[in-house]
Amino acid sequence: MKYSSPVYHVIPVPIEKIKPNNYNPNAVAPPEMKLLYESIKADGYTMPIVCYYDKKGDEYIIVDGFHRYRIMLDYQDIYDREMGMLPVSVIDKPIDQRMASTIRHNRARGSHNVDLMSNIVKELHELGRSDSWIAKHLGMDRDEVLRLKQITGLAALFKDIDFGKAWKPVEDEI
Repeated sequence: MKYSSPVYHVIPVPIEKIKPNNYNPNAVAPPEMKLLYESIKADGYTMPIVCYYDKKGDEYIIVDGFHRYRIMLDYQDIYDREMGMLPVSVIDKPIDQRMASTIRHNRARGSHNVDLMSNIVKELHELGRSDSWIAKHLGMDRDEVLRLKQITGLAALFKDIDFGKAWKPVEDEI
């Protein structure tokens, strides 16, 4: 029999039939949750929730995607737009394999390379995007945008910044 990855069989599932697992060690800070909300609001659900289907309870247990699930629970606008349905990709594995899968999914996400993020900020600036726009759409605060701009070392990125006088030199008394 030919293998077919679960992602080719995504199904819409009512959120009421989806339950979190009790072993996921992953946590997302509030700024990243807000960014996830903004991402889902702007782009929709682009990745399915990975679940195990429990026939006995007729429910779907989350293996990966808990925070995407939380967004629908926490934001009525998303729930309404999606009509309470989440895209689900089902895997059929025993609990030990599901636990391992959860950790693999969490760890495989990686992290952002600072130099590459700096280049993205630089390119967005060159496209005419303001620091406020960059901060909002990339889920950063203005200080983070400033730090990333500093890494590129280009004076042009700071041409519109109003620098105040932070201090005055004091003459030594003799």
